[in-house]
Amino acid sequence: MTTLINSRDIDFLKEQARNVRVEILKMLTESGSGHTGGSLSAADIVTALYFYKMRHRPLEPKWKERDRFILSKGHAAPLLYAALALAGYFDKSLLSSLRKIGSPLQGHPSSKLLQGVEVSTGSLGQGLSVANGIALGLRLDRTPARVFCLLGDGEIQEGQVWEAAMTAAHYMLDNLCAIIDINGLQIDGRCSDIMKIEPIAAKWIAFGWHIFEIDGHNMEAIVNALDDAEKIKRKPSVILAKTIKGKGVSFFEDKVEYHGIVPTKEELELALKELGENGK
Repeated sequence: MTTLINSRDIDFLKEQARNVRVEILKMLTESGSGHTGGSLSAADIVTALYFYKMRHRPLEPKWKERDRFILSKGHAAPLLYAALALAGYFDKSLLSSLRKIGSPLQGHPSSKLLQGVEVSTGSLGQGLSVANGIALGLRLDRTPARVFCLLGDGEIQEGQVWEAAMTAAHYMLDNLCAIIDINGLQIDGRCSDIMKIEPIAAKWIAFGWHIFEIDGHNMEAIVNALDDAEKIKRKPSVILAKTIKGKGVSFFEDKVEYHGIVPTKEELELALKELGENGK
């Protein structure tokens, strides 16, 4: 199945993803700490959610029929903050306060401090369980709202993820779509060396999910998968998105050391040039 979306819309989403990456890098450099690689790897996915797929109202963040986004890999908070700011939830100038004392933009998202954050996350492995609960509640309320949950591939080494996967299939949560950012790296090295997670697709199928396997940087593929997931009934869907850690900046790409290291001012300047942000 494919989506009827024109090239102009795809170009708009690609430009928004570029803007998201620019804001991620700027705020991380300003903060002096944070997570670069995993924020950049999922930028295309989160852009497609906030600027194409999800029904939400930045000026009415508690709108009852809104779709919900759960950032289970909470250390990628800069990505969520950039998307929220560019979508209009708060002024972009706030991004420079990342991780500073008194800022609502903490190192991990806090629903108590920032409008647009559905759930406080950061302890890995828990987001899908929360997403299940929200999806069940929405079904009881008979609302058409959907739940999207973004997990990291290293994160799915956590046992709780698989308890949640089993639960979602048992309750046939077809209003739930999980997305796995499969960039192959985690803080200590390659996922395949730390704790092998393959065969990922076979595992999700065995747990009763409908799977989509895509290039997580191909905007048209992302859009199509998000649309097609909504058509699946009586079972949850998972999008297995193959990505590159640090995507968008050549000297960050597929480098494990940039999991939790931020750009220097010199690296930021070079990165912005690569992203076409010269003189801005």
